[in-house]
Amino acid sequence: MSSTVITHNQPTAVLPGALVLLLAAGAGLAAAALYYAQPMLGVLGSEFNATPGAIGLVPTLTQLGYALGLILLAPLGDRFDRRRIILGKAAVLTLALLLAAAAPSIQVLLVASLVIGVSATLAQDIVPAAATLAPEASRGKTVGTVMTGLLLGILLSRVVSGFVAEHAGWRGMFVVAALSIALLGLAIWRGLPRFKATTQMPYLALMASLFTLLQRYSGLRRAALAQGLLSVAFSAFWSTLAVMLHAAPFHLGSAAAGAFGLAGAAGALVAPMAGRVADRKGPEVVTRLGAGLVVIAFLAMAMGDGPLWLIAAGAVLFDLGVQASLIAHQTIVYGLEPAARSRLNAVLMGSMFIGMASGAWLGSQALAQWGWQGVCGLAALAGMAALAVRLWPATKI
Repeated sequence: MSSTVITHNQPTAVLPGALVLLLAAGAGLAAAALYYAQPMLGVLGSEFNATPGAIGLVPTLTQLGYALGLILLAPLGDRFDRRRIILGKAAVLTLALLLAAAAPSIQVLLVASLVIGVSATLAQDIVPAAATLAPEASRGKTVGTVMTGLLLGILLSRVVSGFVAEHAGWRGMFVVAALSIALLGLAIWRGLPRFKATTQMPYLALMASLFTLLQRYSGLRRAALAQGLLSVAFSAFWSTLAVMLHAAPFHLGSAAAGAFGLAGAAGALVAPMAGRVADRKGPEVVTRLGAGLVVIAFLAMAMGDGPLWLIAAGAVLFDLGVQASLIAHQTIVYGLEPAARSRLNAVLMGSMFIGMASGAWLGSQALAQWGWQGVCGLAALAGMAALAVRLWPATKI
């Protein structure tokens, strides 16, 4: 299979279920690498005697690296064999995770975090690969399956990380993560076909086309801005939750923080239904509903030092809102110009992870200055701004 060349005009007649599973698992494992550190931030802060602001740079740099990788590297999937790009990133990601496991200082961990973010963008090479391989009649279903794998990887990574770190230490968690990516690389090498380039545009012209697409499509600008703002709220919560639970009055370990990923996973499993709602009612309705759920969830959590059940319920609600909005925004963006889907995806996801990086940094600052209510207030404001973008007339953005 690895010797086959696939082009956009020659999808396979029937995509094997094993290959769909490989793509979904690959997207999930790659995306999970971005979030393994989050439930361990309280432990990492104690290990390196770092302030909340300093330890907040770990998720900040990871998300920033992912945004840079999306913007600078993801468009290369239109220019080169996507299989080779995926394999190269998997090798770099494995080494970066091993570097994090062996980090002797916070400075080394921060460098590793940045590289983890850049190389984990192989998840966003897998999604367009799935769209290319799938026959037109089942393309939406295939991409939806891969995206479900990606979303579950993001959310369940916290559960796995909390459990493994509690029993094998935070270094052990990074070793397990490195092993999973190494095995993934081997499976992709054996099972993923090669891809033919669809453009011969030089790299600089390819990058310049991102700005051309932004200028051409107001739908892309609105989607990127709104999803970026929702990502600020999403990241502010998940980047500070472990630190908050580690401190008084909860004094909970990484396993408890990771368990909240189950609440988020519940939201992600429901979110794909947003695609069917978008088909019937239009994606605009779903984006507004998603942003509204984010606002409601964080306003509820901001009402004093709420019990853990309220935080868990809020996690379900806002994760549902963020993921539903993402699916609706992808529906909008992918319909703008099918020949440029990789670049459109790079713009949308790049904006999303710029929001993630900003949310991680702003969330850590808000926690240090105003406590948990400050984090929830920041996230609620970000959700309100996203809702305003979706309510604002399209011609004005």
